Amino acid sequence: MPTLRLALSQVNPSVGDLAGNADLVRSWTRQAADAGAQLVLFPEMMLTGYPVEDLVFRRSFVAASRAALERLAADLAADGLGELPVVVGYLDADGPPQVSGDAEPGRGARNAAALLHRGAVAVRYFKHHLPNYGVFDEDRYFVSGDTLTVVRIGGVDVALTICEDLWQSGGPFAAARQAGVGLVVNINGSPYELNKDDIRLPLVRRRAAEAGAAIAYVNMIGGQDELVFEGDSMIVTADGELLTRAPQFVEHLLVHDVELPAAADAPIAEAVAHDMRLVHSTVDAIPPTPSGPAAVGGLIEPVADEAEVWQALVLGLRDYVNKNRFPSVVLGLSGGIDSAVVAALAVDALGPDRVVGVSLPSQHSSEHSREDAADLAKRTGLDYRVEPIQPMVDGFLANLSLSGVAVENLQARVRGVTLMALSNQEGHLVLTTGNKSELAVGYSTLYGDSVGGFNPIKDVWKTLVWRLAKWRNTDAIRRGQTAPIPENSIGKPPSAELSPGQLDSDTLPDYDVLDPILIGYVDGDLGRDGLVESGHDPAVVDKVLRLVDTAEYKRRQSAPGTKISMKAFGRDRRLPITNRWREHG
Repeated sequence: MPTLRLALSQVNPSVGDLAGNADLVRSWTRQAADAGAQLVLFPEMMLTGYPVEDLVFRRSFVAASRAALERLAADLAADGLGELPVVVGYLDADGPPQVSGDAEPGRGARNAAALLHRGAVAVRYFKHHLPNYGVFDEDRYFVSGDTLTVVRIGGVDVALTICEDLWQSGGPFAAARQAGVGLVVNINGSPYELNKDDIRLPLVRRRAAEAGAAIAYVNMIGGQDELVFEGDSMIVTADGELLTRAPQFVEHLLVHDVELPAAADAPIAEAVAHDMRLVHSTVDAIPPTPSGPAAVGGLIEPVADEAEVWQALVLGLRDYVNKNRFPSVVLGLSGGIDSAVVAALAVDALGPDRVVGVSLPSQHSSEHSREDAADLAKRTGLDYRVEPIQPMVDGFLANLSLSGVAVENLQARVRGVTLMALSNQEGHLVLTTGNKSELAVGYSTLYGDSVGGFNPIKDVWKTLVWRLAKWRNTDAIRRGQTAPIPENSIGKPPSAELSPGQLDSDTLPDYDVLDPILIGYVDGDLGRDGLVESGHDPAVVDKVLRLVDTAEYKRRQSAPGTKISMKAFGRDRRLPITNRWREHG
C-alpha cells in the first residue's frame, strides 16, 4: 500500500487580508516541504479568511480572491515548491451573485477548494452541503456544488470536501465510497463551542465508515469577530482509528505518514453518484517518499472544560484586539468577579502593559471592593488607575432631579462616559464586563456598565464565570505563579454597589437557580411548560422569562463577544425586539 506524508496546516488567517493569508500559505508550505510532506492542506476559505459574510456580494472581492489564487500558485512554484500539491480554500464564482438582477440558476458565488501544483490550479471543488443554521448563512451567499473532485496523488485517489460536507450524511462522502477513494480531505472553518471536540471525532469516524476511506480533517484557529476557531485537526483511518490529533487554539503543522490503499489501475470515468458527478484528475509527480523514520504527528489529550473555555476566550480577545489594530484595552475594575475575570483574560491575551484597569468608586463603593480591585492590579501587573466618580455624579444631581433607579443608572453611565473618554484620549478599546446571565435578564445599564467595544465574557454564564476564576487561580498555583484573581472577588456575594447594601439577589434569583432556567430557555429553546416539567419553580420561571423577553432591545445594542456556547446572543439567537409572544403561565 502507498504511504503519503500529509501536512495539515492549522493556521490563523484574517478576513480580507488576501496578501497576508497567501504569505501564510507560502511560509507553512515551506515548513511542510522541509518536513518531507507530499500533500499539504490548508483550511476552508484560507485565502479570504472566514466567514467573509456580505463581502461575497462584492464582485471586486471575488475577482481579487480568484486572482490571489492564481498568483499564489505561481509564487509557490517560484519558491521551489511547485512539485508539492497544496490544497487551499478560497472564494470563487461561476456567475453573478444570487442577490443580483442578472443571477443565473445554479451559478453564483462558491465556497471553493483548489489543489495547486506546478504553478497552476490543477483542480477545483465547490462545497456541496451549505449550512444554514446557528451562525451560518451559507444559503444566502453560495451556490451548492454538484461535482465530487477526485485527484490521484502518489498512487492514491483523494477526494476534496469542505466543512459541512462532513456534518451531513450522503452527498460527497457517499459519492467518495462509490468512487473507491483512499483518502477524503476535509478543509474546515468550524467555529468553537464547548465540548464540540467530543462530537467531532465520532462524526469523523462515521464519515470515514460512510466513505470507506481515511479522512484528513484540517481546521483553522483564531478569532473572527464573535467566532473563535480552535483547530483540533486530525487524521482518522477508514476503520475509525485516530492516528493523530493537533492541539487546540494554537497554530500547528500536523505531519503524519498515512498508509492508504492504492488506486485502481485505470482512473474512474466521469459518472453520477448520489446526485453528484464524479470527475477524476491526476497529479503527475509529487515529492518522493522521504527516507528515514516515519513521521508521527502525535495525539493531544483533551483538557478540562474550564481550560478549553479560557483558551477560547483568550484567543478570541487577542485576535479581536490585534486584528483590528487596537494598541491596548481599558476596563472598569469594580473588585467583583466579572471585571476580575475579564482583567485576567486581557492580561493573558495581551500582556499587562497593554491593559488599563480603572477603579471608579462612588459613595456606595465598599472599601473591600476598592481593595480587591487594587489587589487584582498588583497580582496581574496591569496599569491601575483610580478615578472617583462621585463629584461628577453630584454635578449631574445638582442640575437634575433624580431618585431611585435613575440615580443608580446615573452612576453606571458616568463610569461609562469616563471609560469612553479614556478610550478617546489614549486609544484604548473599552472592554465591557457583563456576563451572559446579566445580558439575558437585562441586568445592566444601557450606555453605562454595558458600554464598550468588546465583551470577552458575553457568552459565559455567571456560574461558569466563577468556575473559570477558580480554575485560573488553581492553574497559576500549579505552575508556581501568582493567582491573578483575589479570593475575596470569588467568594463575596455579587453586587452592582449602586445603592447602600445592594446585592444581585435583591432582584434576581440566586445564580445557581437562575442559570439552569436561562440555559434551558436560551440555549435549549424550552418553553415555560418544558422548564416547569424540568423541575423549576413556576413562579421563578415566569419572572425569569419575563425579564429575558423584555430585555431584547438591550441585547441588540450590546458589544460583540466571543461565542463559546451552542447558542450565543447575536449571531445564533435572533429574535424580534417588537414581539408580543409570551410564554404564559
